[in-house]
Amino acid sequence: MKRECGVLLAISSLPSSYGIGDFGKEAYRFVDFLESSGQSLWQILPLCPVEYGNSPYQSPSTFAGNFLYLDLENLVTNEYLTQGDIDTLRQEVSYIDYEYLKSQKESLLRKASQAFFYKNKEQKEFEKFQRENQFWLEDYALFLALNKEFKGRMWNTWQKEYKFRDKKIIKEVKKIYKEEYQYESFIQYYFYKQWKQLKDYANKKGIKIIGDLPIYVATHSADTWQNPNLFCFDKHLKIKLVAGCPPDYFSKQGQLWGNVLYDWKEMERTNYSWWINRIKHSFLLYDILRLDHFRGFASYWAIHYGEKTAINGKWKKGPGYKFFKKLENKIANMDIVAEDLGTLTEDVFKLLKQTKYPNMKVLEFGLTEWDNMYNPKNYSENSVAYTGTHDNMPIVEWYASLNEKEKYICDENLKNFLKDYNTDIWEPIQWRAIETLYASKSNRVIIPLQDILGLGSDSRINIPSTVGNNWAWRIYWNYRHDDLENKLYNLAKKYERIRKGEDNET
Repeated sequence: MKRECGVLLAISSLPSSYGIGDFGKEAYRFVDFLESSGQSLWQILPLCPVEYGNSPYQSPSTFAGNFLYLDLENLVTNEYLTQGDIDTLRQEVSYIDYEYLKSQKESLLRKASQAFFYKNKEQKEFEKFQRENQFWLEDYALFLALNKEFKGRMWNTWQKEYKFRDKKIIKEVKKIYKEEYQYESFIQYYFYKQWKQLKDYANKKGIKIIGDLPIYVATHSADTWQNPNLFCFDKHLKIKLVAGCPPDYFSKQGQLWGNVLYDWKEMERTNYSWWINRIKHSFLLYDILRLDHFRGFASYWAIHYGEKTAINGKWKKGPGYKFFKKLENKIANMDIVAEDLGTLTEDVFKLLKQTKYPNMKVLEFGLTEWDNMYNPKNYSENSVAYTGTHDNMPIVEWYASLNEKEKYICDENLKNFLKDYNTDIWEPIQWRAIETLYASKSNRVIIPLQDILGLGSDSRINIPSTVGNNWAWRIYWNYRHDDLENKLYNLAKKYERIRKGEDNET
């Protein structure tokens, strides 16, 4: 495999005049930044809608896109909104106010949808989109409508005929909420249309998109309501088991995610058709897929519903290699990255070996000991190396948090690794770390933009096991400058990670 490098940045973290990063001109400008910096990969976070805690790992749908990412200026260009309409949302705040944006942007999008259906100039493309996505879109729209009707209550507490999806009742309410279906179809049609245009722009510049697929879906979601038999509900639709992970580096009490677990026996009985549809759909959006919590396919931490922490969970056997064999038989040329962080057991290493998927290496985990699997001297070619992920501290904050002994070991590890590369050992920590990863054997290297810019604690995306201040960080407008782009480009060239056809001097 060719050696490559790229940047991790969520769509939500892009600059924007409208409160949250979106598919507008700043996203294209970021692609230009990647091109100028010799990068060939852009890793993003999940694109799905967000609800509880604004986490993209707790979504009401695994198939739908987040309406907050829609480019409003594009809707002005297409004459569905006016500039005056969207100026009401214009703001220069640095952090995302999700509740305000959800209400304001939805009002604008409802107005845009009325103009869309009145003008009727994209009808054929729109109807084609509805046909191709009906398998999830119709139930997703109905779920949202009923969720409002039942004031956000968990769907398994709805009236019996709704939670058990009585065929006659469902047929009736689909007629009642037909306008809502049309509105949600408009949202998703424009989401996929705008995203495809952005992705095509990146691909034409030699930049591939790495998407992130959460292993689980939210318990209160269109997916679980539509397919309760595929999840751990009892015959009364009460939740039996939920997901999490045992005590580890991130949390002494483990992490209680709360997502209802899959019924893998039923998944197998249905030939994994739901998962096949999900993965196929994901590869319409992305070139490469980071499969979140890969270890959960080998064995997973099952916690009885109602537990207050994840401590009392138990390991249960996952679907294993037969699941991935089924996927590979149904979906050609899958480019998958296995997110294998956390508590690793022998069955995880076995599954990695069987699938041959590249796994993740996080530098922050490998620098405060003289030798472990995350030390860069131990990276294999078939891996993807990071300074940190969206769950870690930015490396500047991380380095500052070390005690004197840890800092000494970290500095010595970096110095020893880079001693043969004519490198300034007095560079700031972020540049020593970036160069170490670029020099490593890992075929792919991904650096969070915060680390490239040397930002600290106020740029952290997520603190696991906390709710309230996560997923809200955004980059400032003037992050781009020639010195930075040239430095990244020259490192990519020095360590043979430059894109094909771009190995000449800039």
